[in-house]
Amino acid sequence: MLLMVGLGNPGARYAGNRHNVGFMAVDRIAADHGFSPWKARFQGSVAEGRLGNARVTLLKPGTFMNLSGQSVGEAMRYLKLTPAEVVVLHDDLDLAPGKVRVKQGGGHAGHNGLRSIHQHVGEAYGRVRIGIGHPGHKDRVAGYVLSDFAKAEADLLDDMIRGISDDAPALAEGDAGRFQNAVAARTAPARNSGTAPSPPAGAATPAPARAPDPAAEPPGLSDKLRALGARFR
Repeated sequence: MLLMVGLGNPGARYAGNRHNVGFMAVDRIAADHGFSPWKARFQGSVAEGRLGNARVTLLKPGTFMNLSGQSVGEAMRYLKLTPAEVVVLHDDLDLAPGKVRVKQGGGHAGHNGLRSIHQHVGEAYGRVRIGIGHPGHKDRVAGYVLSDFAKAEADLLDDMIRGISDDAPALAEGDAGRFQNAVAARTAPARNSGTAPSPPAGAATPAPARAPDPAAEPPGLSDKLRALGARFR
């Protein structure tokens, strides 16, 4: 049994926020892998199913981010799980958008949802850190995480969430390396990077333009008259 927790804030007002990318990820996993309908439980919403050989309960705490640990702790106690059998999917300011990293244990890095989970279950649970980038200054963080993803980020966000869902069985079975590599393979191709695409293999390389030869003979008078006449035909 594995408890897979997506972090976010409940309600339509927050649905598209960067802070809710954990909710987005578990929603996609539930839809793609045939999980049961979501139902109210453990101060949140749960869906049940399988990922590969693992039996999994998905949880979206309904307590708001700062109290996520209440919901996670209640679910853990009822399901008789240890922190090592819990994986939390959450937004991460320290990773660039599109980057996903798996981590076991460690600090909460100031994330209020993780801080609350630390208080209720300790720090030994697993995490899937989902990169959202940083606004550039700590004073802008609160507004940034509670704002929606920009339209320009839509394709990359979709690739990232799709990759997390597609390769969730590897995550559930404990193969963090395969999971990370598979998500990276989906999100790695640069979008609108501004660099020209490489020519196909075997394609002829166009010859570079030749600079004028200063020693070449200038056009003759007859050539100039022909060119001038062509302009007035």
